[in-house]
Amino acid sequence: MWSNIKDILKYTFSSVVCLIALVVFFFIFEFDFWTSIAMTIGLGIFLYYVQNGGRMQWSRKTKRQRGTLGKVSADKEAFYQSKGMTKEQIAYFRSTMDQAKTTIQDIESNLQQRSKLKAIAARNDTVDILKDFFKNIVNQPNRLHEVDKFLYTNLPSLKELTEKYIAIDGHVSKTKETYTALDNCARTIDDMSRLIGEDYVRFMSNDIEDMDIELELAKQVLKRDNEGKSNANALDEEI
Repeated sequence: MWSNIKDILKYTFSSVVCLIALVVFFFIFEFDFWTSIAMTIGLGIFLYYVQNGGRMQWSRKTKRQRGTLGKVSADKEAFYQSKGMTKEQIAYFRSTMDQAKTTIQDIESNLQQRSKLKAIAARNDTVDILKDFFKNIVNQPNRLHEVDKFLYTNLPSLKELTEKYIAIDGHVSKTKETYTALDNCARTIDDMSRLIGEDYVRFMSNDIEDMDIELELAKQVLKRDNEGKSNANALDEEI
């Protein structure tokens, strides 16, 4: 909030309109000095608000919600440390995943804006995959190096492609070339969605392999247990 006040004051006393208004209030309308200052600042606030399209409050809210990271909780920090991560690695990981979260939110919003994009997303389970992928990366921070392509190439590309599609589709007058560009962009979005699905499957394959190992171990334990019972029964019969 203090930052906005400073910006408003700076704008007010560097604005030609506001300075002229101050002169008019003080010399022509003969208001006292402080009243003239107060009225000039009021005019500055109004003009600053208009210039920013009425988005001052929205911008502050957006910055708080999506532009900054809060302090890591004690439990989460302990979790990261249990994975052998240093403070620098924790900070880098959190920053990276915060950016990924913002990108995923933007993609989800973009995909809902056009019926064609909705259909592509539904066909590829794009939003569900993105959210589950994100959750699993957060739960396995020591595997960040495995998802470089997803985080730094495929995810940003999907965001840019959806934004491009929306921008082109927003053209008031569409030519044959416009529709061709839209079709090409839609196909690329579809392809990128499939690539992200493949990234997800590769990342999750470790879980499947771990489950197979656990199943095999469980089978071996059950086999030994059954063999033990058979031997015990045999001993009982001998007695």
